Parts: sequence; structure tokens; C-alpha cells
Amino acid sequence: MGLLYLLALLVSITGMVVLDRRFGLFFFRDARRASIVLVAGLVFFVGWDLAGIGLGIFFRGETSFMTGLQLAPELPVEEIFFLTLLCYLTMNLFGFLTRASAGRAAGGRAGAARRDEVRP
Repeated sequence: MGLLYLLALLVSITGMVVLDRRFGLFFFRDARRASIVLVAGLVFFVGWDLAGIGLGIFFRGETSFMTGLQLAPELPVEEIFFLTLLCYLTMNLFGFLTRASAGRAAGGRAGAARRDEVRP
């Protein structure tokens, strides 16, 4: 039971990879750029967590679903996987919204061109 949360995070990350692969959202569009963004996001959020832990704001929750392994006091190993999922989800969402807005813009221009063709 202690691996359940970690397993759920890994399944969710796998889902993000499948979506990214299928639709070419971020990593499968530009792996170098995506790696830099992911690492930067992880560094930022781990720093945020460590600052919160140091200030006594963040505490490790006690649950039987977690492994109990800690990278630092009050920083469970699952937190790194959660932050990876959070960053990857945001990257995929950004990739999707970018593609959707580009598609709408292209569709709008194509629609305008069609309307112009119909006029005498």
C-alpha cells in the first residue's frame, strides 16, 4: 500500500507522455527546449518547497499511501514526481493551447479568404 501514491503519479506521468507523443505537444515537438523548461520548473518548485519547509510552512503529510522515503526532512520522494507531473501537465497544456490558437487563426484566415472568393 505504501507505493500507491507513487504508482498513481507514475501512471499519470505516463499519460502525459502518451498525450504528448500522440499530439506532439511539447517534448515531441522540441525535446531540447522542453527539457530545459522541465528542469527549470522542477528547480523552481523544489526551491519553493525547500523554502517553505525551512520557514516551517510545509510539512510532510502522514499517510499509508506514501513510501516513507524522504529526500530531505519533510520532503518525500513522491514530491519530485508530483512536481514533474505538474510541470509536464502545464507544458502539455501550453502546447495544446498554442496549437489550438494557431489553428483558429489559420482557420479564420482561410474562412476570410473563402468569403472573399464568393463575392463578385
